Amino acid sequence: MCLRRLFRSSHLHWAWRAAFLKHSRCGHQGPWRWTHSGGGPYRAVIFDMGGVLIPSPGKVAAEWEVQNHIPSGTILKALITGGENGPWLKFMRGEITKEDFLQEFRRICSEISNTSVPVDNFFSLLTSEQVAKQFPVMTEAIIQIRAKGLQTAVLSNNFYLSNGKSFLPLDRKQFDVVVESCVEGVCKPDHRIYKLCLERLGLQPSESIFLDDLGQNVKAAASLGMRTIKVNDPEAAVKELETLLGFTLRTVIPNTHPVRKTMEIPKDSLEKYLRDLLGTQTTGPLELLQFDHGQSNPTYYIKLAGHQLVLRKKPPGTLLPSAHAVEREFRIMKALASAGVPVPKVLDLCEDSRVIGTPFYLMEYCPGLIYKDPSLPGLEPSQRRAVYAAMNRVLCKIHSVDFKAAGLEDYGKHGDYIPRQVQTWIKQYRASETSTIPAMERLIEWLPLHLPRQEKITVVHGDFRLDNLLFHPEKTEVLAVFDWELSTLGDPLSDVAYSCMAHYLPPSFPILRGQASSATAEQSGKMTEFMSDLAWEFAVKEGFRIFKGMPATKPLTRSYHTWAGPRSLPSTPGARSYIPLPEPSSAHASKGALVISPEGLSPPVRELYERLKQFMDRHVYPAEPELRRHQASAERWTPSPLVEDLKEKAKAKGLWNLFLPLETDPERKYGAGLTNVEYAHLCELMGMSLYAPEIFNCSAPDTGNMELLVRYGTEEQKARWLTPLLEGKARSCFAMTEPQVASSDATNIESSIREEDGFYVINGHKWWISGILDPRCQLCVFMGKTDPHAPRHQQQSVLLVPMDTPGIKVIRPLTVYGLDDAPGGHGEVLFEQVRVPKESMVLGPGRGFEIAQGRLGPGRIHHCMRLIGHSERALALMKARVKSRVAFGKPLVEQGTLLADIAQSRVEIEQARLLVLKAAHLMDVVGNKAAALDIAMIKMVAPSMAYRVIDRAIQAFGAAGLSGDYPLAQFFAWARALRFADGPDEVHRAAVAKMELKNRI
Repeated sequence: MCLRRLFRSSHLHWAWRAAFLKHSRCGHQGPWRWTHSGGGPYRAVIFDMGGVLIPSPGKVAAEWEVQNHIPSGTILKALITGGENGPWLKFMRGEITKEDFLQEFRRICSEISNTSVPVDNFFSLLTSEQVAKQFPVMTEAIIQIRAKGLQTAVLSNNFYLSNGKSFLPLDRKQFDVVVESCVEGVCKPDHRIYKLCLERLGLQPSESIFLDDLGQNVKAAASLGMRTIKVNDPEAAVKELETLLGFTLRTVIPNTHPVRKTMEIPKDSLEKYLRDLLGTQTTGPLELLQFDHGQSNPTYYIKLAGHQLVLRKKPPGTLLPSAHAVEREFRIMKALASAGVPVPKVLDLCEDSRVIGTPFYLMEYCPGLIYKDPSLPGLEPSQRRAVYAAMNRVLCKIHSVDFKAAGLEDYGKHGDYIPRQVQTWIKQYRASETSTIPAMERLIEWLPLHLPRQEKITVVHGDFRLDNLLFHPEKTEVLAVFDWELSTLGDPLSDVAYSCMAHYLPPSFPILRGQASSATAEQSGKMTEFMSDLAWEFAVKEGFRIFKGMPATKPLTRSYHTWAGPRSLPSTPGARSYIPLPEPSSAHASKGALVISPEGLSPPVRELYERLKQFMDRHVYPAEPELRRHQASAERWTPSPLVEDLKEKAKAKGLWNLFLPLETDPERKYGAGLTNVEYAHLCELMGMSLYAPEIFNCSAPDTGNMELLVRYGTEEQKARWLTPLLEGKARSCFAMTEPQVASSDATNIESSIREEDGFYVINGHKWWISGILDPRCQLCVFMGKTDPHAPRHQQQSVLLVPMDTPGIKVIRPLTVYGLDDAPGGHGEVLFEQVRVPKESMVLGPGRGFEIAQGRLGPGRIHHCMRLIGHSERALALMKARVKSRVAFGKPLVEQGTLLADIAQSRVEIEQARLLVLKAAHLMDVVGNKAAALDIAMIKMVAPSMAYRVIDRAIQAFGAAGLSGDYPLAQFFAWARALRFADGPDEVHRAAVAKMELKNRI
């Protein structure tokens, strides 16, 4: 949950929201932000209206004739009938009225077509708001031209309407000069009207550029010495105009990027839908971009035939009934638009999933200006007042909407809005508190006793703030209010309080400047206390004196350098502290150096470690609450869009495929080229979060499968499978374990692989196949027996099996302590007559055991270091918990048994880490086979250590430790499961004992 979503609904405002500080959407700009740049040699640009700024009568007529079964070309022929003395040109010179024109025009059209033509209907369409709407590309161009100091003019052949006003459906303030034929009594291509326009601009012909869609008008302008552009398509005309002016006229759409592979939508069906909706036959490709935000409901920018749109859709997969309600967003904006509230204009709600896969709605893309800094630097005091006055006016409009008349009576609960909000924030604060804040405790007692006695009920926005408003680029006017996802029916005071918050906070306060995501934990605690104190001061000013004589409570001290809870600002969970080490020597950077702390890493690897740590602080930890909600939702079997977004960010930061050891990839062709020791420190850091390994493409079983392909795969196998896995475009699984045998001994497996007609045919029953349920899983690495009569360790083979091969049947997902680990899961699977080409064999028949052993060494280091990360996080949570909780009259931190648990946990973590780092060191120096004893020992030690440490942390948390509010329960389940994965404890004890007896007697 981001910071601004927490600072939302309670009229008391800041205290509750402060308690949950996390991170804000830095520099939120939305899909409506406006920018500009450029420069050029001309002094003015003159535009025709029809065909340049709005659709031409001829284009409108062509489509109208088709829809009304009028012979093609009827309208156009009637328009040119009579030439200079025809009704159309007389009408545009203002010589006849609209009624006289329509009467004569009707007669001419009927004679041409030999049928009755409803010209009144055509004229209504021609002048309707639906059709006579300025092309967005031209609106952008005019903004950019004026921003560069050039003049603009419109020179139009147009006419008077019945109300005596001329037909000019444009914002006249866009233009320095407006010249209309009906007003001047002269039409293009008459030279006089061009000269009149130039005279009013105060320019020579050569200082201007003129755009028109009619050849005779362009020719007349050119004969006067004006530079001209014949407009056949507005987009193409703007490109030509850019060339002449020497600067861009189209804004770069901010916060967008090419549509990610996992978020693609079918363009062909969307384009057909849009053309039907917009009623356009214009050719030209559909342009589609994806906005950076919109993780819950994916959001896209669309450009088609001069139309710029924003599309918001539901994500794919099974959704909870109330989740991702694009229908609700569409409903409120449509209702408010009808009530006069400036909102993005919504065009259509499509609930037909056949179009792009899920329901969606469309709204117009609106260029404009967003003020991100509420202090409005660079503006004069009068300008700042005008901005906030406009903000207040639009808030009044929202609260003045008659929600019953607008059809919104059932849009939210009626009454008790503020009490419900206060109780929600108290509950959430109690669930996330990390230390005692006296002002907050006072507020918790004060607020429920001092709620307003009466409440009004209006539409409330829920997040009303300056950077959720789009302003006109040239005047102080709100064009649109967006971000309606928290809107409901409630007390309008909540919106007022939230919008006023910026006035009472220091200008440099991180939440006001989009900096909360990068704030340190210590700063976070200070912000929380500052806002709690501020809210308490307001309570005191209101006349409250109940606590006047109460002695100040001494706050419990808290170490802010640890990760203390699921709703705190990100910091470094379980940060390790060491005696400073000297600057790494060249020996440290050599292969296999035993580095016991991140401080001892070589400078390049230390820099990589710090970047990874920073990414975890800024992106991974703050995302955990949302990822936990996704994992518990009905849509959990579909990949989280937030994870996919974080993957792209990690790629961009160079934090990708860090796992491949240097000995496997000496040329650093596929990964970061780290030693096992170097990667171990990074792996521990990733182990602090359950979600981090996948985000960096460093999660099992993909890491083992990718290393298998690098070590043993052919070039063809690498091209087909390794490349998409390294790119994160696919996932994989490893099928070895079987329900009928003790699969910890790979020689026991019974699944058969037989050769038949140039294929291998697989039959077998597998289970605990992690990742096989993931919809992205494309490859199954399968281990089976090719020759039961061969020597014991040469019976097994490994095949690369595409997941879409017929005969693979998932029986069920298996759970670990009730956790299904979606979306990857752990599947029980039947392989029945599964046929794969002989090229699917890895290394060769009978080499499966060898492959499995080579795959396991680094993987065991990874598992153990991630478990140490789990343990550090659990210990950090435990320490924060015992400092902030009281039982039996004294803080838990003063209970002797808990102090002993903390000490024992620290000792066990350090012991396990040193053993794992030693094993990694030996793997780097003497190889995996020679390090077998140490690898077996870490598998004995690390899971059991983590199991004990996490168990102690859960005990310190009480029942909360069993919940999904903290990562402890999942950490515990993984620690217990990893006492089986890669072999049970008993197998490793036996292996260690045998090697000890063999080598050390």
